[in-house]
Amino acid sequence: MTTLCLDFGNTRFKAAVYQHAEMIEEVTLPNQNIDTFQYLLETYQPKNIILASVIDISPELLTFFQTQSHFFQVSDTLNLNFNISISKSSTIGADRLALAAAAVEMFPKKNNLIISIGTCITYNFINQYHQFLGGGISPGVNMRFQALHQNTAHLPLVNEDFSIPFIGYDTKTSMQSGVIFGMIAEVEGMIDRYQQKYDSFNVVLTGGYAPYFARQLKYRIFADPNFLFKGLYILSERNKHPND
Repeated sequence: MTTLCLDFGNTRFKAAVYQHAEMIEEVTLPNQNIDTFQYLLETYQPKNIILASVIDISPELLTFFQTQSHFFQVSDTLNLNFNISISKSSTIGADRLALAAAAVEMFPKKNNLIISIGTCITYNFINQYHQFLGGGISPGVNMRFQALHQNTAHLPLVNEDFSIPFIGYDTKTSMQSGVIFGMIAEVEGMIDRYQQKYDSFNVVLTGGYAPYFARQLKYRIFADPNFLFKGLYILSERNKHPND
C-alpha cells in the first residue's frame, strides 16, 4: 500500500512517498496547484494521503485530495499516539504534532526533545509518559538575516554561509557569524535548560539545516532530516480505514 505524505511549510512544499513503511521517494514541489498533485497521484496512486500544513490551504485543493484518496489533515483531532498536556491544543502546529508522533514511535517511554531547524526553530518536548508538554519557537536562519536587513539602515541582506570563520572579518561575515554561531549557542543553551529539569532525554535534530547543525553541537544527538515524514506516515497508519 502506498501513502503520500505532504509537508507544506512556510518556505517549501515537500512530499514523500511511502510503500510498506519505507520511504521510496522525496519530492520538492514547486507550488500547491492541483496539476502538481495530479501528476503525483497518477504516478504513485496512493491509497492514503496525509498533510501537515502550517499555511492556509485552498478549499479546492482540500476537496481534490478528499475525492482522490483516503485523506487526513494533521490536527489535534486525529487519533494520536500521545496526549497533549497543554491548553488550546488546536493551536499547535501540524508539523510539531507529526514530530511528536515520530518521537513516541521511535523512542517510546523516553523523554524526547525534538528540535526542528527550518523557517523557524521549534523545540518540542514529549515526556516518557507520551505527553506533549510544549516547547518553544524562535526565528530560523533566513528570518534572522531578513530582520537584520529590514530593521537597520545599512546592513545588507546576506545569505547563510556555513564555511565562514567564527570571527567575521567584515560586515557580511560578521552578520553570518552572528546568525549561524548565535543559533548554535541558542540550541545548545536550550538543551542545557532542559537538562537542568530532566536528567535523561533524547535529542532529535531535524529540518533542512539538521545535517550542518548536528556536526556543530557539543551534545550527542540523533539527526534525521526526514523525521517529520516518518511522523506523518505513523499518523496515517493510525488513522487509515480499518479495511486498508
